[in-house]
Amino acid sequence: MRLRALLDTDALGLRLLGGEDELDRTVRGVMTTDLRDPSRYLSGGELVLTGLAWRRDAADSEPFVRLLVQAGVAGLAAGEAELGNVPEDLVVACVRHRLPLFAVHESVAFATITEHVVRQVSGERAGDLAAVVDRHRRMMTSGPAGGGPDVVLDLLGSDLDLRAWVLSPAGRLIAGPKVAGPGLPADTCAKLAAEHLAAARTGRRGPHRVTLGSSTYSLFPVRSSGRSPQASRDVRETVLSDWLLAVEADAGDWPEERLDLLRGVTQLIAVERDRRDAARTVRRRLAQEVLELVQAGAAPAEIAARLRVAAPVLLPGLGAAPHWQVVVARVEWQDGDLEDGPVAQSLLEEILVDPSATGPEPSDRIAVAHTGDEAIALVPLPAVSTEHDGSEAGILADALLESVRDPLSAGLDDDGRVTLGVSASVHSAEGLRGALEEARHARRVAAARAGRVCAAGHQELASHVLLLPFVPDDVRRAFTARLLDPLRDYDRRHRAELIPTLEAFLDCDGSWTRCATRLHLHVNTLRYRVGRIEQLTSRDLSRLEDKLDFFLALRMS
Repeated sequence: MRLRALLDTDALGLRLLGGEDELDRTVRGVMTTDLRDPSRYLSGGELVLTGLAWRRDAADSEPFVRLLVQAGVAGLAAGEAELGNVPEDLVVACVRHRLPLFAVHESVAFATITEHVVRQVSGERAGDLAAVVDRHRRMMTSGPAGGGPDVVLDLLGSDLDLRAWVLSPAGRLIAGPKVAGPGLPADTCAKLAAEHLAAARTGRRGPHRVTLGSSTYSLFPVRSSGRSPQASRDVRETVLSDWLLAVEADAGDWPEERLDLLRGVTQLIAVERDRRDAARTVRRRLAQEVLELVQAGAAPAEIAARLRVAAPVLLPGLGAAPHWQVVVARVEWQDGDLEDGPVAQSLLEEILVDPSATGPEPSDRIAVAHTGDEAIALVPLPAVSTEHDGSEAGILADALLESVRDPLSAGLDDDGRVTLGVSASVHSAEGLRGALEEARHARRVAAARAGRVCAAGHQELASHVLLLPFVPDDVRRAFTARLLDPLRDYDRRHRAELIPTLEAFLDCDGSWTRCATRLHLHVNTLRYRVGRIEQLTSRDLSRLEDKLDFFLALRMS
């Protein structure tokens, strides 16, 4: 489209301030920025929208305009909401460099201009492809009934013969075409995500082309529709949270028209990302409230009340209050000049989702808060059971990072590090503080290891570690509760006397005959009780390590 066409649309609220002789320039796209130097994100032909937050004084206008001209942009549109009007120094600079300048009325959102330009550019350059984009837009903005990004990808396949997938930065498949055809294997998703993150860290503009086997993919970044590629001053703030669109094609052979179209499609897919981020607001607030209560030492009854509010939000339809696990994450960069808490929060919200799950919905069950440089996740478990191998169900530290280690390492490059700690599950408000400290201590254990991406779980906090003086009392209480609470609960319900049986069994050094005599039980009854203890705790009382753990737990209780 031509620049002058923008003035013919009253709804855009644009007023020409200079550059009337240049209005026949072609607009190839649109981009919003408030960076002082956005040139690295510009490819030429864009209409640049700015709220003028980059301008500190009159001297800033000249270098800003000069950088835009060198990048080959079509024009500049400045919002009046921030300063009330467009500064004269910016007008003079644009006239000097022959850059068309528009003023945007404060009542007009940049998103309105962006959508109009994307639609018009696609229409004038690709003809019938404009109808495809418009259909995408309607489906994406109509809510869940519209089908979400999967429908957009189906239309790319049916109308443009392009197979495409939306991936998370950790390589999870968020959306893919529902039409017939082979899917995208998990290992391919992980490799594509790693290639994309590595390219993003170098500052190279997309699309990034990657060849895996006999297939070539073009990777387009998908960013929030409310944030342009350069809204973040440092790529590290978003590199671990931005989605990507992987297209099975070599975009290096494409005409500019088709590249523009795919960039427009990424903006439409970003609507789903924005919807996801908006949905996370409530869960983040719930997690923040619970975290503040726990850290402030609030009464268990008050914490329990907040947990009862959180449970139905995170697990709709659940009758009883769930068990909970706590996961603590920290993202650290070598120069330490970033606010790492929000970065870790976005990352944790992504990697806590089962990597085999598709779509954005599984993340609706994760509530993550951040405090300082760490993010803290409150993860509900519908029920805590024992797996076939005797381990407790729930999140395991090693499994958590198994499928995402390579992509995250690529995004961290040589100057970043991610460490995570996972607590055991707790079933009450009383255990939540201990679980938080346990997860934090596990993260410190992970931080002591080598590697860009490390995690540790409660299973790795061996008994002898609990004797170290730097371990918080809450961790000791969490250890004791994890071993003895299942037995106490069982005794309360069945009057089975498992705790007295355990104490006697340990006092008798594991002797069946002596213990049965002391308790006035038949040996078979004793064996049944010990078997029940082992079943409830996933421990083996024939092992010295487990005997020692029970001994310590009983002494510390």
